[in-house]
Amino acid sequence: MRVPPGFPVSVLGLASQVPLQPPSNSTSMAAPDFVFEEGPQIFSPKDLVQLPRALEGVANAAGDLVFVPVSEYSLKDKKNSKSIHVAAVESTILPLDIPLANGGEAFWLDSRTLAHAVTEGTDKDKVINLYAISLKVDTGSPAITTFPESPVHIGKFPTSTATNFRYSAEAGVLVFSDYVHADGDLKKVKENDEAWENRGDTAFVYDETFERHWDTWVGPKRASLFSVKLTKQPAGKWALGDEYVNLLKGTGHHAPVEPFGGTDDFDVSETHVIYTAKDPKLPKAWHTKQNIYIVDIHGKSSPRELTSGKQGATHNPVFNTAGDKVAWIELDQDGHESDRGKLVIYDLTKDVRFTVTQHWDRTVSSIAFAHDDKTVFFTAADIARIKIFSLPVPETPAESTTDPDLPSAFRQPRELTSTGAASGIQPLSNGRLVFTRSSLTAPNDVYILRELNESGKPKIDQLTQFSATGLKGKNLSEGEEIWFEGAEGKKIHGWVIKPPGFKEGEKKKWPILLAIHGGPEGAWEDQWSNRWNLNAFAQQGYAVIAINPTGSTSYGQELTNAIKEDWGGKPFVDLQKGWKHVLDHYPELDPDRAVAAGASYGGYAINWIQGHPEFGFNFKALVCHDGAFGAQYHGYSTDELFFFNYEWGGRPWEPRAQEVIKKYDPINFVDKWSTPMLVIHGSKDYRLPETDGIGAFHALQQRGVPSRLVIFPDENHWVLNHQNSLKWHYEVFRWLGKYAK
Repeated sequence: MRVPPGFPVSVLGLASQVPLQPPSNSTSMAAPDFVFEEGPQIFSPKDLVQLPRALEGVANAAGDLVFVPVSEYSLKDKKNSKSIHVAAVESTILPLDIPLANGGEAFWLDSRTLAHAVTEGTDKDKVINLYAISLKVDTGSPAITTFPESPVHIGKFPTSTATNFRYSAEAGVLVFSDYVHADGDLKKVKENDEAWENRGDTAFVYDETFERHWDTWVGPKRASLFSVKLTKQPAGKWALGDEYVNLLKGTGHHAPVEPFGGTDDFDVSETHVIYTAKDPKLPKAWHTKQNIYIVDIHGKSSPRELTSGKQGATHNPVFNTAGDKVAWIELDQDGHESDRGKLVIYDLTKDVRFTVTQHWDRTVSSIAFAHDDKTVFFTAADIARIKIFSLPVPETPAESTTDPDLPSAFRQPRELTSTGAASGIQPLSNGRLVFTRSSLTAPNDVYILRELNESGKPKIDQLTQFSATGLKGKNLSEGEEIWFEGAEGKKIHGWVIKPPGFKEGEKKKWPILLAIHGGPEGAWEDQWSNRWNLNAFAQQGYAVIAINPTGSTSYGQELTNAIKEDWGGKPFVDLQKGWKHVLDHYPELDPDRAVAAGASYGGYAINWIQGHPEFGFNFKALVCHDGAFGAQYHGYSTDELFFFNYEWGGRPWEPRAQEVIKKYDPINFVDKWSTPMLVIHGSKDYRLPETDGIGAFHALQQRGVPSRLVIFPDENHWVLNHQNSLKWHYEVFRWLGKYAK
């Protein structure tokens, strides 16, 4: 769920289940009755939690250095250490790691200077301080990058919440986001905060929806974009101005768009800022419509809308190098967050807007122009990979259009990568592009594409190796791909992740785990995950089956849209047929030791399977994480109402939605629940409130079905805390192992 799987088998019933047992009230690991499989060749949950986690790499303007924010957690010290890793792009210069004791954010000031924004101070005196870190490239033997001087203080921001920094070196202006009260004055935030905290009560009062979003109750502050001077003085010292211009003041616009928007929601040129924001005239909880605006970087004029007004959501607005064109991702349908994302270009000189990928059946996920502005690069999910593509920038048509008459060379994207999940694309000079990529077998590392100006596939080099030591000898599975005929004759794709020691011909040796992805418009991709890591499951001795059924992304919009008003229909035909396909082709798997797990929509699927023993899976145990239990209740309680309204055919009281709810709401089939189930939920999950999990647990308990409830009071729809992640894996593998091993 959104902002990241008919054949005759014995019918399930109470009589066929594991004998009932008294409930357990255990909530800790003080006296463990289960231990992980561990060893030099096993990738355990402890290894997963402690593996270095790298964000996207960012190259400097010269294109010779790239920095990467990295964090690494220690279970022994219970500490998450953060650093900036600086690597060379074109030479054998040894990398540099700059420790960040207090975390913070970094961005380039020039090709040899990093800016570091970090929170310092205590209580009400907390502010963001900005420092300059000067780098020196020593070409001796060995060649190394160093920072010979201590960071130099540049200035401080009035608050402790400034973030999402984008610097225009040409303009000498820093653009960033921060939270401000209704007056929009950044310098009065602390004063206003104190007044709010001393209001004499703790009430939050609302007159419109989005009273809470993702994991946060909405308070008196909203996100806005600010610009401030940031220049290098004649003496070489950097200086931060003290006049903060609220670029969105008085507009009703809030950017970045929460909860996941960041620097990808706006871009800067020498003269302007382009950004996406929710339409201020529409109720935000049941509309996805976002408009693209452009505003003077100094705030000298009001924002101007560039979108047509007829679109749905928009994402990732970017300038070209010259600053005379912008591009963004645009969805057609308001209310449909998983509609096909199309690449749109706007010619600022000619005031013409046109869609480039109107006839390409994939969703664009990020965009970047080449240095010479002749090519536009973008990422898109395609057959369970997130690939990099390119297109030549076409000549601007005479008038705005969603379907320009483009020659074939401008309609069929060129595929530049074919494996893994690419992100953070950043074109450099001389036909190069830096990007970040993960896969099923490795987390993020930074790579470079070369020879992009040549025909054929470009050359790819890896620039970092953050996980090489931690994964050495672990022998993770790249996954075997399966294809089979699903519902309505559609070809359905999936993965089989084999456990260590798997040998062909050893019949019924391995227990099976069916993993069902969330979304439902999502997919099990060739991508690393710190939360639902398919190899982490396989390494504990399970053959993992991960199917991408109807509703999944990366296979064309028709398959994605086909789940609308059909949550319990075609996807489960696909899962059943996929299950049979796997059992027919992998005799080493033991269907008598089969279990299933899923989160979000995958949790809905677990609840749906519980009530439908006729599916014939014969699972011995189930795991439901943050799953939908009562669909009708969800239609009222979720934060993003547009999601339910689209997926279920309308608002929950409307006739069509009522029909779909009656047909596909798991709560209507609780009388058939009988399989032992672990229920996990985060109390700060406002997408699917914790009462869904509690309700499912209460149903299981009253029916006498073996069940266990795990609540994380401080987690949202995802489990993010490292120690909580370890506990999550402990409870999941303990439960599955109890019934399948």
